[in-house]
Amino acid sequence: MHPADRLKTLISGSEIVMAPGAPDPLTARLVEQAGFPAVYMTGFGATASHLGVPDLGLMGQSEMTTHARNMARVVGIPIIADADTGYGGPANIERTVQEYMQAGVAAIHLEDQQQPKRCGQLAGVRLIPAEDNVRRLKCAIAARNTAKLLVIARTDALPASGADEAIRRANMYRDAGVDLVFVDGIKSIREIETIARNVEGPKVVSIVDGNETTDLKAEELGQMGFQIVLYAVSTLFSAVRAVQGTLSVLKRDGTPKVRQSAMVTYQEYSQIVGLKDFQSLDDRFG
Repeated sequence: MHPADRLKTLISGSEIVMAPGAPDPLTARLVEQAGFPAVYMTGFGATASHLGVPDLGLMGQSEMTTHARNMARVVGIPIIADADTGYGGPANIERTVQEYMQAGVAAIHLEDQQQPKRCGQLAGVRLIPAEDNVRRLKCAIAARNTAKLLVIARTDALPASGADEAIRRANMYRDAGVDLVFVDGIKSIREIETIARNVEGPKVVSIVDGNETTDLKAEELGQMGFQIVLYAVSTLFSAVRAVQGTLSVLKRDGTPKVRQSAMVTYQEYSQIVGLKDFQSLDDRFG
């Protein structure tokens, strides 16, 4: 089954689709091996893993679609990919859609920020007019044509202009024909409840570590009416803390020995990355 069809089937089911964020293909493997039905290719994480800098729109179209292609090679679960603003005008948006389809992702989300864009959790987000973004979304839908790719419309209006404008935009974008809508920048349970009540149709919510929304379980979000929940930074932030811990011990003791229980073994890592599959190729054809 095509990844987009698989994601559609999941969305139509009785349970919310949990999609942890993966900053790189290795983490995407771990998400799949942990039993999650989908993975989120986060632009925040891609920027961190490739450039080691904040998410300020510094990754380009080719970098992001190559990242998506590498991730799609190593997992079988559907990938929901960050496509930022589409990387330019109508011709750029058309190419963005085609490149992500060729990469093998199930869905992309496109946002309504001005360039240069930034992470939706940061202050200083600037929006393009909603009517302009409707035309951009229709361009993406036309570029998809009859191919299998879900288009998610993301609005960053909540932190920039407030809940009423975010709700207005989300409903406008839904009426433009997208598959799901996504109000980003949520930082409180009250904001989640407001969006859930007032945004109609299939929708996505993002839970970002560090605010009170982590108190809500996936099941509760599903009961509110969300079809997909993204956990964009949970794996990245966990990995950074673990690496910091090991480096601190190594610097202090001159050996990482006391951290061994916090690490996977060489054999466990080899299993995670599928070493046996490559060894079998050598055995058969080498």
